[in-house]
Amino acid sequence: MKRQKTRVAILGTGNIGTDLLIKAMRSDWLECTLFVGRNLRSDGMQKASRLGARISDRGIQGIVEHADDIDIVFDCTSAAAHLEHWPVLQKLGKTVIDMTPAKIGEFCVPAINTDEILRSGAQNINMVTCGGQASVPIATAILQAQDGIEYIEVASSIASRSAGPGTRANLDEYIDTTEQALCSFSRSKSAKAILILNPARPPIDMQTTIYAKVDKPDLAAIRRSVDEMVARITPYVPGYQVIVPPTIEGGKVMTTVKVLGNGDYLPRYAGNLDIINCAAIGIAERIARQRME
Repeated sequence: MKRQKTRVAILGTGNIGTDLLIKAMRSDWLECTLFVGRNLRSDGMQKASRLGARISDRGIQGIVEHADDIDIVFDCTSAAAHLEHWPVLQKLGKTVIDMTPAKIGEFCVPAINTDEILRSGAQNINMVTCGGQASVPIATAILQAQDGIEYIEVASSIASRSAGPGTRANLDEYIDTTEQALCSFSRSKSAKAILILNPARPPIDMQTTIYAKVDKPDLAAIRRSVDEMVARITPYVPGYQVIVPPTIEGGKVMTTVKVLGNGDYLPRYAGNLDIINCAAIGIAERIARQRME
């Protein structure tokens, strides 16, 4: 008997949405039944059409019109747009995976709280930010090896070419959402997030450096904890790697990770976009498996 896949719609036809489409079409658990934007001539819409996906240029209204064919909606638009979309999607009773830093739903970092998300049955799941997906697991790993974190600072450097209009329009929301997620997961008293758009040519790979102020750090325990966390991330983000192991610098624990993308639709240097997409597909597949079971 053929397994029934969970039907997903992708709202937003930019780079993130188009890359998500390719990942969803490759999934054993998901089926993209609608790819929705506003411009049939956009690169994303043209790509989706060539791949044989059903497309619509009706925006959120397209979701409403095809609601019976959709189980999960990925919202890949903007934080401001998601605030408008959510009441509509909530009324339709759809599970929503929010790719924007709108902060309406429950924060989700699959390596940390997948089980909690599944148990809660959350209808709105927020994927934090690319910097959050890269740094929150490391911050959590440090917490698991220490009694507490007094302060945490995260600096992410990404290629300017990988920061599209959506990323640039959401910079304030990106900073606020990343900081909130860091405090929430690491229980740090305060956090600071920095995003650097690097115009270098050739484009740089995404790198994120995490600084954590802790009392009497046990470096060996922190390194073991970070290694265990990385082992939980790489099954869904293969390009995630620690390039500077945890060390002590200026009285703080410091470590740096790099994320190399899969190259499905986006260039491999765009690890910042790939990591959040991989995380979103990962949680969607777990939801699909739960429904099947």
